[in-house]
Amino acid sequence: MQNDCPPLSQTLTVPDIDPGERTVPPGAGIELFHSIPDPVLVVTPEGTIVEVNPALLKAAAKSREEVIGRGVCEIIHGGRWPHIKCPLEEFLLTRGSRVEDTRLPGLDGDYSLTIIPVREKAEEIRHLLLIARKLTRDEVRKVDTIRTAQLAAIGELAAGVAHEVNNPINGIINYAQLLIDETEDNTLQAELLHRIVQEGERIATIIYSLLSFARENGNELTFVDLNEVVRASLSLMQHQLKNDGIIIEIDLHEPSCLIRGNFLQLQQVVLNLLSNSRYALNERYRETSPYKRIRISSQPVDIDGQEWYRLSVQDWGTGIPQGILDRLFDPFFTSKPAGQGSGLGLSISYGIIQNHQGRLRVDSLLNKFTEMIVEIPAANG
Repeated sequence: MQNDCPPLSQTLTVPDIDPGERTVPPGAGIELFHSIPDPVLVVTPEGTIVEVNPALLKAAAKSREEVIGRGVCEIIHGGRWPHIKCPLEEFLLTRGSRVEDTRLPGLDGDYSLTIIPVREKAEEIRHLLLIARKLTRDEVRKVDTIRTAQLAAIGELAAGVAHEVNNPINGIINYAQLLIDETEDNTLQAELLHRIVQEGERIATIIYSLLSFARENGNELTFVDLNEVVRASLSLMQHQLKNDGIIIEIDLHEPSCLIRGNFLQLQQVVLNLLSNSRYALNERYRETSPYKRIRISSQPVDIDGQEWYRLSVQDWGTGIPQGILDRLFDPFFTSKPAGQGSGLGLSISYGIIQNHQGRLRVDSLLNKFTEMIVEIPAANG
């Protein structure tokens, strides 16, 4: 992609003023730019990188030739899929300023990314400055807490919408059923009424899924061994995984990982994670491959002085673009192409784990791996 913007040397030079009043020597702007210890990029609104400082090259572990002229999402996010737009590239087109805390796998870490428009002559904006500052451990924990709160708010919104829609749709189904009882069979009217009932029931199923995400479908918690949930889930999918040539690696903590939970709901979560891994592996490896495998592990971990159990489901499939990880648990959002996913599986799984006072997280790099991490407090007594 050819860049028609003026070179950076024209945009960062110090204006020519009276020598007696000069406070910054000529060319100091460029020197300051290259001496900034944090990674810095200059990009066009279309997302093309036109200049970087040495700190960016070091963080990205790339040469200048590998970075200049490439897309910003490719370098700092690790790339994206053709059917999903990068939120960062979309925002750059607005030529606005923003500060966000996010993970930048291309720079190997969690960063605070500051976007600053560079105004030139006649207030025209043809470049944007991106400054990435690495977050401390406490800041990363704060970001995770905020994201959890945002997803909880989405759950409350989903519950409110579901309750408002539930009664009217049940009324539509019932009225249509009454009309069916008074309509002759094998007529156009009867066929249309049956379709109304079918579509209404489909909406009712979606509403039930939203309530599951919002943790309002009720459950009963008992003592559950996470290892047994994994074994039961694998037994249900064993035939499919074997036919696809997917290798299963299991490393479960013995003798058990005992928690307070609902066995069937936790099984629903594990089945969903396995299904997503299977899809990603089949998309990347059409034939048999030693990398076509899923690794499932469980282990005890200490979180804030309390014992928890961590269950990990990892695959080496297509991975997930970093730009959409924050939306992965949103209801009706799916990373799959149109028609291949409802966007409710991970949302429901998130709601179930929240109901177990636990956490569901994702770590992924595009075209490398995806790891889904479930953490639930250990059972007491």
